[in-house]
Amino acid sequence: MTRLVDLLQRALQLHPPGALCVAYSGGPDSTALLHALASLPEAQERGLRALHIDHGLHVDSHTWAEHCRRLAGEWQVPCLVMRVEVDHARGYGLEAAAREARYRAFALSLRDGEHLLLGHHRDDQAETVLLKLLRGAGPDGLGGMRAQRPLGRGALWRPLLDLSRQQLRSYVEQHGLPCIDDPSNADSRLSRNFLRHDILPRLSQHWPHAVESIVHAAGLSRAAADVLEQQWRAAQRKLLDPATGSLEAAGWLALSPALRHPLLDDWLHARGLRAPTTAQRQQIERQCRARDGQLPCIRWNGTELHVWKGRLWALPPQAAIDPQWQTQWQGEPLALPDGGSLRLDPPGQLSQPLMVRLRRGGEQLRPIGHAHTRELRDLFQQSTMPPWRRLACPLLYAGEELIGVADRWFTERGLALLGPARPLWQPAY
Repeated sequence: MTRLVDLLQRALQLHPPGALCVAYSGGPDSTALLHALASLPEAQERGLRALHIDHGLHVDSHTWAEHCRRLAGEWQVPCLVMRVEVDHARGYGLEAAAREARYRAFALSLRDGEHLLLGHHRDDQAETVLLKLLRGAGPDGLGGMRAQRPLGRGALWRPLLDLSRQQLRSYVEQHGLPCIDDPSNADSRLSRNFLRHDILPRLSQHWPHAVESIVHAAGLSRAAADVLEQQWRAAQRKLLDPATGSLEAAGWLALSPALRHPLLDDWLHARGLRAPTTAQRQQIERQCRARDGQLPCIRWNGTELHVWKGRLWALPPQAAIDPQWQTQWQGEPLALPDGGSLRLDPPGQLSQPLMVRLRRGGEQLRPIGHAHTRELRDLFQQSTMPPWRRLACPLLYAGEELIGVADRWFTERGLALLGPARPLWQPAY
């Protein structure tokens, strides 16, 4: 029995039960992983299957997908092929864009309690740590890839981090396994390839145990990061408002950087948003000290972070909205142009249709309980409605008269027209 098969057999005995899915690119590492698992009855009994992601970035990508499907079939393993679109025009590079598309597909395809196994090994770990180091990462980044973490409805699992690239290549050669040779893996213009082909070999010439030392340092960093995580998660529970998803700015800023930085990154990732760069992080910290009345907004790829009413608010970039948008509404569920919605509670039909518009400026109404007509601008400023929601806030009109603002304010005529029902506004963010 080879060391690979022996390692996987022990790992399956110790790992929690659940179905197994191998991320199968067709390269040597994932080929060795899938082939070894296919030889183990205990893996087959756990519903072993393969998942191949076709990025469509190479002219032969379809041929590669068919290669993986055919080879997995020969090993009695079903193989699902998923085609993804790689958006590499978003400003953070082809490598990152392909990885994002790949992991998004992984998360979507996992079944309840299923484990996605990846063929990452010890040399991959060393490369990851060096990349993180060169990007200025802290203990969590320098801890490298985690062996396990939640993903979609299941979990990600890297069982081969104790094996070297050469050990996996030897397994492939020993069993004569056909593998895909992706030419992009030799392109040293890509950061990881540059480290793999140019930097690490030179380091190993001078320090023969460079990879082992880097991986050992990563383990120490991971242990330190885990201790820090206990502290920043406790702080996050105190600073986070579950109702709004916002963070208390002053309390966050008072934390040490070792706690402040991973707390912010985790908060953003939980919302499907990207972490900031060092420069963007410094800008956030400066803007937390902005004077009252200012409305700072820090933007980066795929993320907007607002500082408002002493709290941090994070959301995806807002799409442009046509302020002239309007539509007739009689109580049916209504999709708003920002992605939000408006409906009637309880569901029903209004006795006469109303017109739904967006804010254009200068709107006035006299809400129930107010002695005088009020500027909508003043109501917004005195309310708890975040500024980024105001342009998309649905306004209810009877003819040319403003009789209601979302589910916030209504005139006497507005309440009469609505009857026993009330509008329910669900903002996009």
